[in-house]
Amino acid sequence: MELPLLYIIILLLTIFDLSSGIIYNKGDIEKHFACASEGIPPKNEIIKLYLSSNDLKIQCFLLSESGHTSQEFLGVFTSGGLAPSLEIINSTYTGIFHFNLTLFSDRLYWLIEIPRENITKNTDIAAVEEWLVRITLQHGLHIYTTEGTLLDNVREPILQGDLGAIMTKNDISKVYQHVMDLKVAKCPCANDVALLGFILNETYNGIYIGLSFSGFWNYSDTTWYNLTDTIYSQVGEEHTKLSVVDMVLTNHFLVILTSLGLFVSGDLRYPSSSVLTFSRADFCGFERVDYVKGKLWYNEKCFANREHFEVDYVTISFERNRTLSESSSCFYSKEPLRQWLPCLPHILKGRKTIASTLVTFLVDQEHSAGVYLFSNQKTTTVSVSTLKNNKPGLKPKFPLFVFPSSFSSPVGMVFHPRSHFLYAYGDQVWFSIDGGNTFEFLADFHDDIIKNTYHSFYTSDITFVSQSGNVYLTKAGLRRYSKIGSINDDIFTLYYDHMGFIHKLTPDHFEAGGSFAAFGNSKGIFGQPPDMGFETALAPQFITLKEVVFFAYVPTSEPQESRYTKKFSNIHLGKVIHSRKTGTGYIREILQHNLTEGFLSSIIVEVIDPFGIEEVNESSCLSSSLSITQTGNVTYKLTLQPQTSGTISSFQDLDVEKTVVIPGYSSFMIISVLDDKNALAIATMPAKVLNNMTVPKDSWFLYNFGHRNGRMWKIHAKPCNYWFQQHDDSLSLSVLKYIDLGKSHTLKVKVIPNTKGVRTLEIPLLNVIVGNPNLLEVKTEGSFDDTDSYVMKISAASKALRQVNYRPPSNMGIAIPLTDNFYHADPSKPIPRNLFPKSKKSGKFKQCANASTREECNCTNDQKFSHAVAFSDCREKVPRFKFPVTQYPISLEIYSEDGHIPVEMPYLVTVTEVNRRENWKLRHSVPENVKKLKDYLEPRLDAPVYNPLGLNLSIKGSELFHFRVSVVPGVTFCNLVEEFQIYVDEVPLPFPGHTLIAVATAVVLGALIFITFMLQIRNIHPGDMFQNFMTTNKVNLSNLSINQLPYR
Repeated sequence: MELPLLYIIILLLTIFDLSSGIIYNKGDIEKHFACASEGIPPKNEIIKLYLSSNDLKIQCFLLSESGHTSQEFLGVFTSGGLAPSLEIINSTYTGIFHFNLTLFSDRLYWLIEIPRENITKNTDIAAVEEWLVRITLQHGLHIYTTEGTLLDNVREPILQGDLGAIMTKNDISKVYQHVMDLKVAKCPCANDVALLGFILNETYNGIYIGLSFSGFWNYSDTTWYNLTDTIYSQVGEEHTKLSVVDMVLTNHFLVILTSLGLFVSGDLRYPSSSVLTFSRADFCGFERVDYVKGKLWYNEKCFANREHFEVDYVTISFERNRTLSESSSCFYSKEPLRQWLPCLPHILKGRKTIASTLVTFLVDQEHSAGVYLFSNQKTTTVSVSTLKNNKPGLKPKFPLFVFPSSFSSPVGMVFHPRSHFLYAYGDQVWFSIDGGNTFEFLADFHDDIIKNTYHSFYTSDITFVSQSGNVYLTKAGLRRYSKIGSINDDIFTLYYDHMGFIHKLTPDHFEAGGSFAAFGNSKGIFGQPPDMGFETALAPQFITLKEVVFFAYVPTSEPQESRYTKKFSNIHLGKVIHSRKTGTGYIREILQHNLTEGFLSSIIVEVIDPFGIEEVNESSCLSSSLSITQTGNVTYKLTLQPQTSGTISSFQDLDVEKTVVIPGYSSFMIISVLDDKNALAIATMPAKVLNNMTVPKDSWFLYNFGHRNGRMWKIHAKPCNYWFQQHDDSLSLSVLKYIDLGKSHTLKVKVIPNTKGVRTLEIPLLNVIVGNPNLLEVKTEGSFDDTDSYVMKISAASKALRQVNYRPPSNMGIAIPLTDNFYHADPSKPIPRNLFPKSKKSGKFKQCANASTREECNCTNDQKFSHAVAFSDCREKVPRFKFPVTQYPISLEIYSEDGHIPVEMPYLVTVTEVNRRENWKLRHSVPENVKKLKDYLEPRLDAPVYNPLGLNLSIKGSELFHFRVSVVPGVTFCNLVEEFQIYVDEVPLPFPGHTLIAVATAVVLGALIFITFMLQIRNIHPGDMFQNFMTTNKVNLSNLSINQLPYR
């Protein structure tokens, strides 16, 4: 039975950078506390541990820059009874291990040795989660807490053999000068295991791939392989110009797109030789010129806890339109990636959408859908089709989503790993939280197109890199983003390791950056934090002393196509504006104004530090009173009126782009100086201007946010507004929890304010997104604690339906229940579906008989969860399944004091539906010995008899089915009876509903067409007739009014 993944995603919308769960200073950890499997760990490196077939040994050191030795530190802590503890965590396991408290006299470290079987007993090759390890000097106190990873080298599929011939450092260095690009593919379950492929120019030939199992922290730890001979064995050595084009590493297969074709490895779980083997996928009509422009697309999912219906899908797309002889320019395949099918269904090929280019196709397993991104010269669209038998069907799941025409250069589409956030990117970035039904706008990059995206499931980071080398950062699901720098390297790629640390990879060296979540910056990979301001002048308009609106000025001479460069956009939301003089403010809102000139955009700013004003020695005009006269729609003449004789007061060229601020009235930006006494200005709020007003000296102020003589303002990213802490310390920052049907899970998060000078909001903008509201019930409770931190409790339960006073449908229809059994009875509530006489006569309370309220029924917890019909009044919840239920296995066991045994021959069974419902069928095997007993018993029992082994149930009906399974009499002295219930949900309209709707629609459309035809041939124009009628009525009404006026 396919059940969609249930998940909850929590977003702190006022945070751009989140902490890593437990609050501590990682910078101090790098200096003081470090652990490794062997030897002294290098400084400033994350902890990397590896689990082999032997026991796990870990050494922990206290390192100091003060001159004290590690042995001295160990002695102090050990004498106080402190020793480290180790937590090992993944989605389904948490283990705590304690280091030895006793130290040997010459030992410089704490030591722990853990048998492998205490961590995992499995040794088979499989996709397994890389563990998070958390080492604390004292468990529960978070003293010197540090985090790292633990990788199982024994089970990781890609590590169980060689990819090809191993290359020396000298061999691989000869390839550097021929590299023109890089491709990274990482393991879905263990992001520290990754591959780096060289894309070569036409001066060199070969497939060269580097393998790292430590997250590319050190170049020397990378093993380089030459796969050239392996590929040539499939295509023949007469071909040249062989190079990597793209790569995907799924849970069980390695897929390499080369300039000579697509190659798929054997199943990595079952290596057939010491060197990896590949097979070539054949695409008829495609040649080298097509392959070098091809792209691979993959929806990254970790199958460590795999359901039977979960498989990997990979898509290949070619940058050309389909010809008449070709089936498609896009193909997809599921494991084992041997059969490649066209992305578009057969009938779709004749539709109008084929005039568009299919940019990419992704399979959404959670919604059983295929998501298409189309583009043509006019529009960009997303179409979602329902999958049937793992193939996209003709029926759309949602209406077509059409992007605005401004999104004209789409590049690709990607699901954020281990989530359901879908991003479409190119000259703009849009994202969807509902699988492609709707999209929200995130960013507009205009001519600077996003060419690559990089994702970290652990920190939820998403990095966009544009074709000009600019780098932007957002969080999965966050509605804001930031520019974090740029990269000047000609050849590079980015990569996130398992802990969310970002790395810049080049052909000859790797550069490890920081985790954005931990440090708030990229540790120098992308240069200094960029100024996100733009070249124009700003005019401040004070609303209060703590709130200012800054208007961005666009001159009338600015060309229409470049006006966007002088406007505020979504990138500025949540940032901090800095005055070059003094003062800072937090940007809380972006406003766009529908004007043709002047101030086309603005920002609402919360003042952190007051902004500095101009002094008289900087602008002598401040020595005078100021009179204001309107000269145009939004332009005004400012005239100086000196207070005393001999006072030097005049406008100067340096005053242009400065802003006159008058408390309580509109501000005025000076746009030109007419003479020393007069200047032309533009008003920020024309409605707040009093014409011909005079403002006395010292009642008006001057602010300089211009840019003529060097921009006087900047915009930078703001440090964290809050720390985000999980109350359950055993959880990692990003974790997937599995909830059984009818079960629940509760978690707590704490939001700790980290603000200085900014007014703290009453409640942080936390957003809890539910993946499938039909299957997951989520409740949230929030409150402030004594430290002004906001604590939210989130309870998630797998929905199990039960309506009050519910009765299942009968064969006469859903609205006509005929059963006597009530479910979830409550005598104080009305009885639904009780309109027809037959329904009113049926239905009898049992446990709730003679009771007036639900409480008086005295239902116990056991009765509330009982499947027995005797306690149907008490039953509250029942498992839900999506329609249709097919081949649902029924497993029967007999429990006794001797244990339990499976129900098999001669324990034949009868199965009945308690409420006499139909639309269900049982499937079972009938061997010869069973057939004889079946033929003998059925006439005597007047009921079908079934073999209990291999019994499968299929249901084609809707709502509740209540089954009773009974062992036939005569084979045991006990009356063996069991009952179970199933609620079937999301049932489509039954036959002939669809047919009737289609016929009715066709009849109505035909009638309209016929009427239109008859009106046309008889030259009848209803529109003209209606217009004449309205005109006549208007004339009569006017005449009537005129005639009646004298009599009033």
